[in-house]
Amino acid sequence: MVPLALESYVDVLVIGAGPAGLMCGNALAAAGGIDVRIIDQRPSKVPAGQADGIQPRTIEVLHSYGLGERLLQEGNQMHMCAFYNPNDVGEIELMSRAPDVTAPTVRFPFEVTLHQGAIEQIFLDSMAAHNLRVDRPVKPVAIELSRELEELHNLSSYPVKVTLAHLDATTDTNRLEVVHAKYVVGADGAHSWVRKAFGIAMEGEQTEYVWGVVDIVPDTNFPDIRNKTAIHSTNGSCMIIPREGDKVRLYVQLSESDILDPGTGRVDKTRMSSEQILEVARKSFQPFYIRQSSDVEWWTIYIIGQRVASSYSVEDRVFIAGDACHTHSPKAGQGMNASMNDTHNLVWKIVQVLRGSANPSILKTYEAERRKYAQDLIDFDKQFAALFSGKPRTSDNQDGVSHEEFLKAFQTFGGFTSGIGVHYSPSAIVNTKHQKCAENLIIGERMLPQVFVRAADTRPMEIQDLLPADIRFKILVFLGSMKESQLLEVNTLADELSSPTSFLQQYPMGGQVSLTFDIITIVAGDKQNFNYLSVPVIFRPHWSKVLLDDTDVTGRKGGGAYKRFGISTEEVTFVIVRPDGYVGMIAPAVALEDVHAYFASFLITHAA
Repeated sequence: MVPLALESYVDVLVIGAGPAGLMCGNALAAAGGIDVRIIDQRPSKVPAGQADGIQPRTIEVLHSYGLGERLLQEGNQMHMCAFYNPNDVGEIELMSRAPDVTAPTVRFPFEVTLHQGAIEQIFLDSMAAHNLRVDRPVKPVAIELSRELEELHNLSSYPVKVTLAHLDATTDTNRLEVVHAKYVVGADGAHSWVRKAFGIAMEGEQTEYVWGVVDIVPDTNFPDIRNKTAIHSTNGSCMIIPREGDKVRLYVQLSESDILDPGTGRVDKTRMSSEQILEVARKSFQPFYIRQSSDVEWWTIYIIGQRVASSYSVEDRVFIAGDACHTHSPKAGQGMNASMNDTHNLVWKIVQVLRGSANPSILKTYEAERRKYAQDLIDFDKQFAALFSGKPRTSDNQDGVSHEEFLKAFQTFGGFTSGIGVHYSPSAIVNTKHQKCAENLIIGERMLPQVFVRAADTRPMEIQDLLPADIRFKILVFLGSMKESQLLEVNTLADELSSPTSFLQQYPMGGQVSLTFDIITIVAGDKQNFNYLSVPVIFRPHWSKVLLDDTDVTGRKGGGAYKRFGISTEEVTFVIVRPDGYVGMIAPAVALEDVHAYFASFLITHAA
């Protein structure tokens, strides 16, 4: 007789505990009130190696979860990038250095490098504080999604049935388990079991670029070993990524003949060793020397694949994220960043739906926003990988990649590689109708960093630090200068927003505005004489919520935001920031009906 499997019910089952899965699990646990389970078939987290680069936008996102400080404490920072090309005698020489991050609106003008295991540990510790732990070693063996429309549309149903196998079970009785879930997130990597279970295709191609990766503590006389460095040599290309402590990662271009099995045409790791990769690197470094001063910590080889999944969801009940839906070269340091930002985009939408705050149609924006981003990423990656893997221009090879060409691409793509330039297209949650009210605050892009001073105590505050990833919409109310002539408009607006038909009163459950909306008011006022109590109560739910567009007491921080954003000080302007930190809508107070319509398109009314 076959023993009965254990059965359980969860709101969300996360399959895979890499960066995308851990971002997902942590965000769900931090939201509170969500029954979440996260599983991984590996017995423990990644000990070393794997992904290691955190881009400026991802640093901002981690700050929004309260995890940024630890990342900055533990990681290495890359501020400068050096470029080397061959000279007339075939030896590499420095061509130029440039800032590693060139996006003009960046808050953190650097990348952080830290091995994936340490990044995962930051999430694991945060999850533990919210009483969530990864179940290991557990793997899914069967998944069924109900196709009954009634069940799929019923928000209290559990339409996904997943059978799990506990790989360390000592008896058959506790080996299998059945989990019924409202939602499943497959963050189970490039060879995703979830993706394959639903027959979702990966569209794209394999390139001919073969690379070796090795993590070492180097002994070298190369002067840019602690800078990110792109080397084009007559022996192939190489990239240096300085890491935490004295460690360095080398990406080394290999030839196909070195690693392909002639019989199968597939990568055969046994045909290569870390020592062979280092030997290729040594040739590329000439006239400099490089050798390891201790054992190799981690190494691998790969062929660059550039693919995007044909779909990111099945019936908006099963989603895939991270490497499960996009693969590309690691040279521009996008993989882990794209993966974490996938689930950062998804979680707030799932939570809003589970809480009955938002219509399930909002879930469709996950694929619309993140799949387009992944396709843009692949298009960028094709150009960047080709430039990086191409032969350098020399006196013998005039058709090769010139230093100027590579540097121009590096700087052109800066907004993209930093994550700062991510732009979501118009949708229910991205309404561009009133873009002209703040021309430099782009709707569909992340809220720009800016220091204001808190009106009550003149403390300088970075606006991004007031936009935590807490599932709430942030309503930034730019009240203008609040001159005598504007007070009537401000008070009338306060009355309108207090009325039962206002969006502030329509959508919060139990009439508790602060559960759904976080109101922050910004006045173009003077710290010397502004009285924050003059702001109507609805715009100052707490003394800390009124800010001034003025400098701090040193005169060095803050000021100039209205001008920088292109917002008039003569009228009241709303800036709606989504829970993931992206600007969803901007509108003048005279177009309050458009703000109502924006929220009405995806939120569910809970007015008494």
